[in-house]
Amino acid sequence: MSLEVLHQYEKSQICVLADKSLIRHPQWLALEALHEQPVLWLDVNEQTKSLETVTQIWDFLFANGITRRGLLICIGGGVLTDIGGFAAATYKRGIDYINIPTTLLAMIDASSGGKTGINYHGLKNSIGVFADPVQTILCPEWLTTLPVQQILSGFGEMLKTGLLDETLFPELMQYDLDHMDINAMTTLIHQCLDKKRTIVAADPREEGLRKALNLGHTFGHALEEIQMVNGQSSNGKWLHGYAVVYGLIAELYLSVTKLGCPREPLQQLTQMMLHYYGKPQCKCSDREQLIALMQQDKKNERTAQINCTLIRAVGSPVINQVITMDEANEAFDYLFSL
Repeated sequence: MSLEVLHQYEKSQICVLADKSLIRHPQWLALEALHEQPVLWLDVNEQTKSLETVTQIWDFLFANGITRRGLLICIGGGVLTDIGGFAAATYKRGIDYINIPTTLLAMIDASSGGKTGINYHGLKNSIGVFADPVQTILCPEWLTTLPVQQILSGFGEMLKTGLLDETLFPELMQYDLDHMDINAMTTLIHQCLDKKRTIVAADPREEGLRKALNLGHTFGHALEEIQMVNGQSSNGKWLHGYAVVYGLIAELYLSVTKLGCPREPLQQLTQMMLHYYGKPQCKCSDREQLIALMQQDKKNERTAQINCTLIRAVGSPVINQVITMDEANEAFDYLFSL
């Protein structure tokens, strides 16, 4: 893992933000160049993405005399890179930061693209800024120690990206999740990142094409957020990538019924969901709350409107698709009936 970029900064101007669960991880122990730098270790979960944690990071940077020429190195999963990037982007109107993602989800999604943020009033990433890291350092060896639920969560985001590319999607569907081949996974990660970079470069501020990357997230975020609103802790079935897979099923259903998308991708993904991810554990009584959360989604352009990205076919996304409450209920009916 190359840390050559550190030579561009004074040693006294480098701080590290890291997930506390990695303190004895072999990959962290190998990063000897960082061991002498100040480190803020965080206990990380979805509730960590709060203003209180941002304040803690700002205080850490102030206490270590970090100026506008400073650097924050963020080591962890997507929650940590999201909040670390946001803290860096807002500290003294912005300092540089580097992401070293340690989960598949962070490698494929959160650590690239420049989206940073925190949750607010139970809504995911509702406060944030666009701010690119100066570098994202990928080290697939981090993946070898991840539990299977974390691999499946990251693969959910890979499937989202794959649905935007007619060549990539079949390759993802052929990957054997029961026997992880790290070399093949590394190739797929880079293919997904190349697709994402192409989209982000064409629309860095998410004013058009980049909205395609929200596929699965209108329904997925609502399913994820209801856990936070109800004060339920995350478990294997409610990692972000699991919620994205459930959201993809709902939005592919609408793609079929509204836009005439072929049913095959929906059938393939439904089979994969049932085999690997299980069914979403929601009750009929959750339906009204889920739709209310969708109406508050930050992607909506009007109050109480539900805005989705759908597809006409694999590789052909259609952004800004407004759906009715009846259509949302129909999609939930399909998802919950599986």
